[in-house]
Amino acid sequence: MAAAFFACNDKKADDIPASDFFTSSEKTNFKISPNGKYVSYLKLHNGKRNVFIKKLDDGSEVRATSFTDFDVNDYFWTFDNQVLFGKDNFGKQAPHQLFALDVQTLKTRVLLTSEPKIRTRILSTNRLSPDVISITMNKRDSAQADVYKLNVRTGKTDLYLVNPGNVTEWFVDADGSIKLVKATEGAEETILFRSTELSAFKPIIKNNFRNSVRPIGFTGIKNYFYALSNVGRDKTAVVEIDAADGKEERVLYASNTADMQRVEYIKSRRRLELTAWDEAKPKKHFFDKGIETIYAELDKQLAGYEISITGRDTSEQRFIVSAVTDRSRGGIYLYERDGNKLTRLNDNAGPNPDDMSPMEPISYHATDGLFINGYITYPQGDKRTNLPVVVFAHDGPFGQRDSWGYRAETQFLASRGYAVLQINYRGSSGYGKLFYNAGFKEQGGKIQQDILDGVNWLVQNKIANPNKVAIMGRGFGGYSALYGVSFFPNKYNCAIALDAPINAFTYIKELPSFFKTTLQKRYEMFGDPDKDADMLKSISPVFNVGKVKSPLLMFQGELDMRLNKGELEHYVRGLQRRNVPITYVPQKNERWSGQTDSSKTKIYQQIEKFLHDNMLAKP
Repeated sequence: MAAAFFACNDKKADDIPASDFFTSSEKTNFKISPNGKYVSYLKLHNGKRNVFIKKLDDGSEVRATSFTDFDVNDYFWTFDNQVLFGKDNFGKQAPHQLFALDVQTLKTRVLLTSEPKIRTRILSTNRLSPDVISITMNKRDSAQADVYKLNVRTGKTDLYLVNPGNVTEWFVDADGSIKLVKATEGAEETILFRSTELSAFKPIIKNNFRNSVRPIGFTGIKNYFYALSNVGRDKTAVVEIDAADGKEERVLYASNTADMQRVEYIKSRRRLELTAWDEAKPKKHFFDKGIETIYAELDKQLAGYEISITGRDTSEQRFIVSAVTDRSRGGIYLYERDGNKLTRLNDNAGPNPDDMSPMEPISYHATDGLFINGYITYPQGDKRTNLPVVVFAHDGPFGQRDSWGYRAETQFLASRGYAVLQINYRGSSGYGKLFYNAGFKEQGGKIQQDILDGVNWLVQNKIANPNKVAIMGRGFGGYSALYGVSFFPNKYNCAIALDAPINAFTYIKELPSFFKTTLQKRYEMFGDPDKDADMLKSISPVFNVGKVKSPLLMFQGELDMRLNKGELEHYVRGLQRRNVPITYVPQKNERWSGQTDSSKTKIYQQIEKFLHDNMLAKP
């Protein structure tokens, strides 16, 4: 009786409700005020996420906004202690609004109202002129964005720089000026520089987009600036460049195995702190001894966690710290230099890490010999053979990748008894430009073979049950799922696609106007709808309905600006006419499927049942 009692009370991983995985922490998106007196965060109020502010001197909390019609999804502090945040009504002919919140009075006002189809993006705040921020808007021309100076006290906007038609990136200096820009024309990218605001921009670096120079910020010495560059090398390195002539002065840090992917640079102090990249696990190299000492202290107090500093006050005495593992979404902390004090800020949302599974790196050679990396997450227990497998393909295909860390979807699937395979196929970021370029125009070719080769590797190593393999993903990952059951129908039991493009031809052909300057680049990466029309159509699921045999589960946000509803409905009807088991679940009032915690929970409850019926319930 005792054994039976304890067995019944031993909660198994598959008993954990889906909501435990997909319900966000009560408090999210923590930020610290520039003066270090406040910590802000988002928290639910009447069902919507609003801004809350906590005073650090006495711990008191106040709700700063009271919206009931929309969530505040992102916000930031200005240097004069105002909080700015935006509101978008996706899919509706309503304007975008930018709000300003005065922390002292807690009064919120509309700072800027944009007309429909006008995109506003905040570029930078300015410590020297705290009332003025830099923004971009395509107000003058819908196809290109100009730079404006916006006074956050008065709401007045002044045109600062007119886009000549080809500038795609603006780099704001510590004093608010812009002296470096990137222009794109066809497949060529040019870095331009001006020494003063009265000077004209002159080109200093010109590359085909297959090579890349990404300015970070000026060093404070002459006109030198830091950059991430792969010019003259395969792997992206941190370098120093002379803006006077565009020549690389020196390499500050490089790896033979991976691209440097992220750099921490404190603009107000023109200080380079660290560079970070991904191998099997995340790695860091420090340039600044002070920040290295802080990370070392954090490592002592948060041993075993991957740590990142996500915010700090102006005096650099108080820091916001994120700490995660592959089995836990971790926590957000306030670190105070005075006394090396660490205080947890958020609640312990999510399943018990002890009930979750480690994310383990794998590697194999693709059919053509290319070396491919990925990860596998096993279900809990000792069994490592003959497992049901879910292939979880990442979005992209370019500029994205899977990295070591916590992912709720992966852990949910593993908790339900599936091994989860995540593949960084060719074109994924972080492995050098040769690997990246190898994915061009291969979204319906070698990229899909890379994924299939991963499945074959699992089968050859007796990890996967070859008769129980599913494939799923979002965006391009969803396309890969539909491609898999179309062109490899005997390899996958079933497929799950979230917000997947089904027509590669129209997806490229009908790019929005703001992609105008990068069209040729995208054509070289994905295919030219005029020159490569036959190829694009041949790899499109919508034109290959007759090849699908396996059951499909599809989700689609109805407010997705790229959605071609007619094509999608045509695809679903085509499958239904052929008696292919297809379940299509439109997500009303969502730009993408699972935009809220509740809708994501419902989606994964449906996914759980679908996988069970098509994988576990079948012999």
